[in-house]
Amino acid sequence: MRISARADYAVRAVLELAVRHGDDGAPVKAETISAAQDIPHKFLEGILGDLRRGGIVDSRRGGGGGYRLARDPESITVADVIRAVDGPIVSVRGERPTGLVYTGSAQPLLPLWIALRANVRKILEGVTIADIAADALPDPVRRLAAEPAAWENP
Repeated sequence: MRISARADYAVRAVLELAVRHGDDGAPVKAETISAAQDIPHKFLEGILGDLRRGGIVDSRRGGGGGYRLARDPESITVADVIRAVDGPIVSVRGERPTGLVYTGSAQPLLPLWIALRANVRKILEGVTIADIAADALPDPVRRLAAEPAAWENP
């Protein structure tokens, strides 16, 4: 599985908005997010549009305009953000695993892809933007990340 640059940038942008969420509720300009997270501005504008359409952020035009979270960071999961910019979390050849059909010796692949999808969703749906902003990842995620093998490239 690969996390696209678009998904990485989207999570970082939403995180930046989350840490500024309590700052008087004022919208944050895309330029500010871009500079704070080192995200190319033009690329970020497209991402913010996807996040707005996905109900993750709101936008306001004009001199005092910008972006802010559409809901509390506690209710936005990493999975929500990734889906808003990249679509389904796990796909095989661009299709959701539940839509695949394998025959013959390849039949055991389907439950493997479904299990992979279930585990990825379990992690990404179990971590909120608020968790990351508070540096308080859930214990199961911390335990997985603490395993030495998790940091090795086979």
